Amino acid sequence: MINFNKQEKGEKITMQTPISLSQKTSVPEIEADPVLTREVIEEEKAFRRGVLSVKDIIAPASLKVNPNHLYLGDKFLRTIFVISYPRYISIGWFAPIINLNLTFDISMFFYPVNSAIILKQLKNKVGALEAQIISDAEKGAARDPLRETALRDIEYLRDALTQGTEKFFQFALYVTIYADNLEDLDRVSDQVEDIFGSRLVYSRRVYYQAEQGFNSTLPLGNDELYIAFNMNSSPIASSFPFISSELTSDRGILYGINRHNNSLILFDRFSLQNANSVVFATSGAGKSYAIKLEILRSLMLGTEVIVIDPEYEYKHLAEAVGGTYINISLASENKINPFDLPRSIGGEARPKDIIRSAVITLKGLVRLMLGNLSYDEDSIVDRALLETYAKKDITPDSDLSKIEPPVMSDLEQVLDGMEGGNELALRLRKYTQGTFAGLLNAPTNVEMNNQLVCFSVRDLEDELRPMAIYTIVNYIWNVVRSEMKKRVLVIDEAWWMMQHEDSAKFIFALVKRCRKYYLGVTTITQDVNDFLTSPYGQAIVNNSSLQILLKQSPAAIDLIQKTFILTEGERYLLLECGIGEGIFFAGNKHVAMKVVASYTEDQLITSDPRQLLELEEAKKEFEESQQEQEGVQV
Repeated sequence: MINFNKQEKGEKITMQTPISLSQKTSVPEIEADPVLTREVIEEEKAFRRGVLSVKDIIAPASLKVNPNHLYLGDKFLRTIFVISYPRYISIGWFAPIINLNLTFDISMFFYPVNSAIILKQLKNKVGALEAQIISDAEKGAARDPLRETALRDIEYLRDALTQGTEKFFQFALYVTIYADNLEDLDRVSDQVEDIFGSRLVYSRRVYYQAEQGFNSTLPLGNDELYIAFNMNSSPIASSFPFISSELTSDRGILYGINRHNNSLILFDRFSLQNANSVVFATSGAGKSYAIKLEILRSLMLGTEVIVIDPEYEYKHLAEAVGGTYINISLASENKINPFDLPRSIGGEARPKDIIRSAVITLKGLVRLMLGNLSYDEDSIVDRALLETYAKKDITPDSDLSKIEPPVMSDLEQVLDGMEGGNELALRLRKYTQGTFAGLLNAPTNVEMNNQLVCFSVRDLEDELRPMAIYTIVNYIWNVVRSEMKKRVLVIDEAWWMMQHEDSAKFIFALVKRCRKYYLGVTTITQDVNDFLTSPYGQAIVNNSSLQILLKQSPAAIDLIQKTFILTEGERYLLLECGIGEGIFFAGNKHVAMKVVASYTEDQLITSDPRQLLELEEAKKEFEESQQEQEGVQV
């Protein structure tokens, strides 16, 4: 039997004949037959040709080398290399290229240079520059700013290299672009070169070095072009490709996934100049889902959350986390008195100012209830409100901590007894004795002593909703001013409030002033046109540092694009994105976002009727099984 052992390097073949135990060990080795060896080698080569390797799998079908590009399989490739940089280069200058929605490879090569060599060359350069400057001064020539600037830069670099705060390198940067055809390759090459040129970074395309350029950007670490630029470590660090469109901070909550680079959007809304946010989306785009997810995660960080819920969307979440759910309706036992004053005011606030502020707020509510008022009627209502408070001994000299606020029927009585107030009292009567008497004519009996408090107005008629939301927001504002805590107020379907000037003005005033009381207001709306066409709606957007845009309708996209100064690509994204996808704005930064939730979070915050029905059925089955077990135990 003959065994062959082929070495890794070379084609050395050894042949041995096995010897039986009966044979003598002194038998000489058999010499290999040259003809047999040649046949074995040919057989080995034939066998190797039939073996499939990893190289065969990943290798392209063909490779054609042209002077300034490659044709690799069915793709066209070109490499662009950088030859020069400006004197100053900003951090993140390379981000616009990295974030291009294109396919390309980037290679960076760093060749350290001994600092002693550089210092020697810099010393010689300093001597030459100083000699030239002195010579020009002796001749009476005008000073040369270029030489003086170069001298300062060299002196700074010498100090940094000597102190060890800077190192010196030769830096090579190559970008290989892929395209489906030559026209696209030329267009993309022009685009990349334009971005480089806009930052005064000069680049060139490979010429008769297309293959070497491609090899230099393969993940092999081979620099076959070796076109480097002398540079110290600080500007080199600004070229690193770890900068992308991202919104990630050390603290905050997870809002979603960055669709540009799959990084996490972690953000603390209270770190901005104000903590207000606006959310715009079409119906079913996931706006309530995104905000409920924000609420759930904010609760885990200790933030108190107050929600105005028009459609019972937050009830399941409130029950799951042990929150308080308050239903405001004509038949409900929960009442809020619009005449309430803040329980305690810190700082220098005086009773006179507090009462005046309350009267102004109540006048806005009366306008919602009675419609537009003439100048005479407005004056009568103003005087009547002051007398209504005075009737309960609430005056500028009163102790506001020991008062019993009036109710709407007290205002009706005062108007009925005033000259010119009879008609107003008659119009107000339906809210005190008529059909709507159960809404605004009773002392407040609700408490906000929970981390999550939701106010529902679903069971109210459309006519009453703006008044109820106005009253609820005013009550919340009084509570917020009474005790400073980290809070978030969510106003869902805010377009209800924007339909009337007084309620829109009140929301705008709240958004402007809430920062002083550690409050962030979130306004959510699906009726973008009604919201943004109001002057107060536009002002609310301008005073909201956090903005979330999800899928938009074609009817509203033009107004959205104009308001938020969106590019054509961002406009298309908002029209074509899926549920829970959109753009997340935080201050001057914005990224494309996808809202993501864990399975447990999804079960708590879902608004899908099918999922809610399944949850209700599962809940009933669980309760029935519990009852059966209790019966068996008994």
